[in-house]
Amino acid sequence: MSRTFGRRLGTLVDSHGRPHDYLRISLTEKCNLRCRYCMPIEGVKLTPSDQLLSAQELYRFSSLLVKNAGVSKIRLTGGEPLVRKEIQEIISDLNSLREDGVKQIGITTNGVSLSRRKAKRLKEAGLDTANISLDTLEPMKAEFITRRPKEMHFSVMKAIENSIDAGITTKINCVLQRGLNDDEIIDFVKLSKDLPITVRFIEFMPFNGNEWAKGKRFISLREILRIVTAEFGEIEHQRGERSDVAKNYRVPGFAGNFGIIGSMSQPFCSGCNRIRLTADGMIKNCLFSNETDDLDLRKYLRDSSISDDELLTIVQDHLQHKKASHGGMEFLEKTRDQNRAMTSIGG
Repeated sequence: MSRTFGRRLGTLVDSHGRPHDYLRISLTEKCNLRCRYCMPIEGVKLTPSDQLLSAQELYRFSSLLVKNAGVSKIRLTGGEPLVRKEIQEIISDLNSLREDGVKQIGITTNGVSLSRRKAKRLKEAGLDTANISLDTLEPMKAEFITRRPKEMHFSVMKAIENSIDAGITTKINCVLQRGLNDDEIIDFVKLSKDLPITVRFIEFMPFNGNEWAKGKRFISLREILRIVTAEFGEIEHQRGERSDVAKNYRVPGFAGNFGIIGSMSQPFCSGCNRIRLTADGMIKNCLFSNETDDLDLRKYLRDSSISDDELLTIVQDHLQHKKASHGGMEFLEKTRDQNRAMTSIGG
């Protein structure tokens, strides 16, 4: 295997020829919600704070990939990234890499803490996009899904408005579960009628402790489309990039659009361009890969004898073990209990 990846290609490429220019960083394992598809009811065992990557370590690694390996898009996830105290500092640091190649800085949040003031400050720090998780438009149902008081639901609804008003490109992420919120698909699409947003429906996925096995909750991309077209008739399909995870559509005349992330029924592995870094410093080659396959980046970041070039080579070497595909539902069902809860791996 060649160790001159950065010099020749200017990017990180795996053994299947896929360039990786998108870095996803989990800032924390903590979350102020307890969503049933994301976190076990008992919560998760938190990593000691001294084993979490610092803001300085995050910047060093991000800077290396941007300046030497062609990374141009960075997204901050969790847990809930807004509970990280240095969130504004971290975004500002990443924003300083614009001239080096960063084109987009995003965040995936539950929105509970995204006040008008915070949205404005994050935008000023350099935030471009916000994906806000919203799985229902009904307060009582939100209380059931999140295992938290329904009042938090109103904060999330307000966060969407705050994000738009701050000039942040805003998307809504909705994890669909049959018999729970699939009756709200049309109402969610209608949110895009007057608002310049993208509503994205995400297929339910199996993770340790998320009640996947308790019933037939999965609803596919094709079924979602049938429901939408039955209501609105012909819809416009919007072409995207090979690496896009969502298939995007628009109801004619609507200000915004909607998308469907078919992680299970129509995997997008062939165009995967993501490098996933967990809060405790592990690089995951896939959201569904086992913990035993992760790379302990923290160990190398904190080893003063490891140079930047060596660090990049270590990451590239690890990337060569990335599978061509997660293998669909059969593979996922087998590996579900070998992976951490979604909140711990930046899903």
